Amino acid sequence: MIKMTGSSLPIKIDSADAAEKFIDNYDTFLFDCDGVLWLGSSLLPNVSETLSLLRAKGKNLYFVTNNSTKSRNAYAKKFESFGISVREDQIFTSSYAAALYVRDSLKLEPGKDKVWVAGEAGIIDELGLMGYETLGGTDPRLDEPFDSQNSPFLVNSLDPDVKCVVAGLDTRINYHRLAVSLQYLQRTDVSFVATNLDSTFPLKGMTLPGAGSIVQSLEKASGRTAVACGKPNQNMLKSIIAATNIDPSRTCMVGDRLDTDMKFGSEGRLGTFLVLTGIETENNILNPDTQHTKPQYYAGSLSLLYELTNVP
Repeated sequence: MIKMTGSSLPIKIDSADAAEKFIDNYDTFLFDCDGVLWLGSSLLPNVSETLSLLRAKGKNLYFVTNNSTKSRNAYAKKFESFGISVREDQIFTSSYAAALYVRDSLKLEPGKDKVWVAGEAGIIDELGLMGYETLGGTDPRLDEPFDSQNSPFLVNSLDPDVKCVVAGLDTRINYHRLAVSLQYLQRTDVSFVATNLDSTFPLKGMTLPGAGSIVQSLEKASGRTAVACGKPNQNMLKSIIAATNIDPSRTCMVGDRLDTDMKFGSEGRLGTFLVLTGIETENNILNPDTQHTKPQYYAGSLSLLYELTNVP
């Protein structure tokens, strides 16, 4: 297996020979989703064919995303909508990682301790599966303009059973949500957990604010630092290894970001493969002055693994 050392440049996969050697190096592939497999609701070209190729070669495929807006079950349904069969136990989301942290590290008690959610349904669903009652999140009352004297979340004081705030991407973020979240974060008995710290995420033709922009706002207001659970946090990798028994030395992380995906893979001693269909550009990854972790391999798209090896 080829490993990068020192100032070595990433290996560009641009030929059938390079693609075949790369695939043969690994038994397992961990895929980021947004920017690698799809952009929003649009599947990238030949992704299904590429995944089928890897499966036909006996590879193990898992999907590791920092997007916390959907549960693992919802992600399985999204794959199904693209005609791709993926089991729920092949999917690891930052919302699931945050729920595991609440249960296994904070050891909050289901049925007793509650969680305030500054995020969307994915967080609520994963916590609910573990038996936790959540407040906030998608509650429509939070869509009302903030009034400190009449907010239904404040008029009868804060819920004393809330022991944690979990923050993630929220496309309906507003002052009401931020204000109530801050009230809980000012309590010393309430933990502060973030699904992930991605500053942005790719959508077709656009780059949009990510969970990190919301988490950082709450950190600034509260003077606290959240414990992040998604990539590049290695607790997420430990959870994956525990659930799947994969061999890290024969596993490759495939992603579109240097600061999360490549750092996650590098720090976990995995192989790393970056595709240019999401956030990064070729100039970024070849820039000798970059402070981010460089990939071992890169290509214009994931689909090149299929397209290069299926040339007539």
